[in-house]
Amino acid sequence: MEKVTILVDVQNVYYTCRSAYQRNFDYNKFWKQATQDRTVVKAIAYAIDSGDEKQKQFQNILRAIGFDVKLKPYIQRSDGSAKGDWDVGITLDGIEYAEQSDTVVLVSGDGDFGLLAQKMITKYNCKVEVYGVPKLTAVSLIHAASQFHPIESELLLK
Repeated sequence: MEKVTILVDVQNVYYTCRSAYQRNFDYNKFWKQATQDRTVVKAIAYAIDSGDEKQKQFQNILRAIGFDVKLKPYIQRSDGSAKGDWDVGITLDGIEYAEQSDTVVLVSGDGDFGLLAQKMITKYNCKVEVYGVPKLTAVSLIHAASQFHPIESELLLK
């Protein structure tokens, strides 16, 4: 059976789905699609921890689906800007799990992950499937992926 690792950039998928569709990503439908006829090596959802109760409930739902949830504190800078991305963490885990996987599924539209996708394909000879909102996913990431799955209505909550 094909071995798969799933890496989800929670903030990216949340904001791109809200911006493009005013709807939320359906993690259950995604999980069913991404894991069908596959063995899950690792599934990680990378999120920001603001301490909000609703967010904690959402994180527990992700855990119940099958994700390990990695949290990073939300940092509000003195100038009013915010920091809280997981690019380095996702990249490190992608490299770590690529050699154990036939396919790495990356849920993000962030163009910075184009280099990661290329490296996993060339160095570890695995496929990289990218799920992203079409008009908000970097062209460089779409081109670097072995396969691009557009996040459209069938992967959104009603």
